[in-house]
Amino acid sequence: MAALSDAALFPPCPKYKQAPIWVWSRQTWLGEAYRASKKFAHEISSCMTFSKVSLPSVDELTRSISLLQACGFDSTMSETDEEAPIFVLSNGGRAGSTLLQRILITDPRVLLWGEPMGEMALVSRITEMMAHLEQPLKLLTWKNQVDANSNTLAQSWIATLYPSIAYFRAALRGIFDQWLGKSALDHGFVRWGFKEVRLGASEASLLHWLYPNAKFVITCRHPYDSYRSFVGNRWVYYYRYPEIRVDSAVAFAYHWNRLAMSWSDLPSDFPCFRMKYEDLVRGNVDFRKLESWLGIEIKEKLALSAPVGGSRQRGRITWYERRIIAREAKAGMRAMGYEA
Repeated sequence: MAALSDAALFPPCPKYKQAPIWVWSRQTWLGEAYRASKKFAHEISSCMTFSKVSLPSVDELTRSISLLQACGFDSTMSETDEEAPIFVLSNGGRAGSTLLQRILITDPRVLLWGEPMGEMALVSRITEMMAHLEQPLKLLTWKNQVDANSNTLAQSWIATLYPSIAYFRAALRGIFDQWLGKSALDHGFVRWGFKEVRLGASEASLLHWLYPNAKFVITCRHPYDSYRSFVGNRWVYYYRYPEIRVDSAVAFAYHWNRLAMSWSDLPSDFPCFRMKYEDLVRGNVDFRKLESWLGIEIKEKLALSAPVGGSRQRGRITWYERRIIAREAKAGMRAMGYEA
């Protein structure tokens, strides 16, 4: 039996007529098989080498804030505070947060920034610092230290002379006031906020400490559909640049699950409005209730009338990616009311 020629093995592709075999063979079953095997190897390698990120819990952050309050936090700062930013937090990427962002800014008074310097993980890093303060015993020196206006200051122990915690809180909040709040005001908006896909309950608790009147809108989507949309894009996604890259099913599912599980740690009176992407696109969200709660006017039909963004192509989930996601996100899916 005569051996098959190259032309028989690799049918001609007009676009690559003059190209070497290894280029235009990518358009054949051989190229598909190569890409599939490469993807499978990447996912298995990721499962074996993936390092889980340890992030502070709501309880740890609450404990730290309580310690600060015990050391002389001036609660009168929040009594006259009228700043009420809106924070749209998504349970991972590709869950409708941008669509919701567009819907909320149909009120011309409102500007919501989109993932500002998101890969810097500024809010997450501040939350980590806040959750791991100095030793409680050392913090007592903050409470019992000599008055900075004392006449005996020069003869006192001032090696650990701290300013009031009220100034510390104001300084942290000032980062967001000047960076995001003032910039929105300079553009003519009276209400501001941002949307993010990386932040969980502990970061939300920090933002609530800084802004007691803040409102939070939390959205989620089934992890299968989120991941399918995610793999349909070609960008490189980082949870935190440069060390925490999300480029596999296990990484995507882990961060999705971590966020999903965190929301149950919020107290029952936490100021949040929760919705699912599935309800958003099916028109099952009560926008009148949402706009009343936020204190804004929403024209959802205006935002929904224009398709903006979306995946370049519909991604496909292989059987092994589905199993990886089902395993890593099992608890979060149950908490969010999704079936595997």
